[in-house]
Amino acid sequence: MKNHITDEKTGIGYTLQGDYYLPDLALPAEKEQPIGIWGQRHLRYIRQHKRLLYTNLLTACKLNSYLADIDRQSEELFSRLVKEMAEREGVTEELKAQNQMAWVGKMNNIRSRATEIVNNELIYS
Repeated sequence: MKNHITDEKTGIGYTLQGDYYLPDLALPAEKEQPIGIWGQRHLRYIRQHKRLLYTNLLTACKLNSYLADIDRQSEELFSRLVKEMAEREGVTEELKAQNQMAWVGKMNNIRSRATEIVNNELIYS
């Protein structure tokens, strides 16, 4: 038996796997885009909890662009939230110059709350 055959009508190649010929099918290449921490967190979440969505995006070759979009949206939301919370709570460069430890503590608190909001709104939903 031959290891590889090609159907003349369809042009599809088949490779022998055990006793069966399986078609040589491959997904088209998807444009690679960088995915940051938010996109990676969402990928981990949909792999474990939203398997149908993950499989549909993967087989439609849209997973990478979907994750890049989630990452971009999350980063924009995070930056905007941190900026707005800092302004509302009076965490300014002046405070940073006067009392650096208080500024660091307040900024860490703001970043933590903003992270929690982004996680609830975009990443784990």
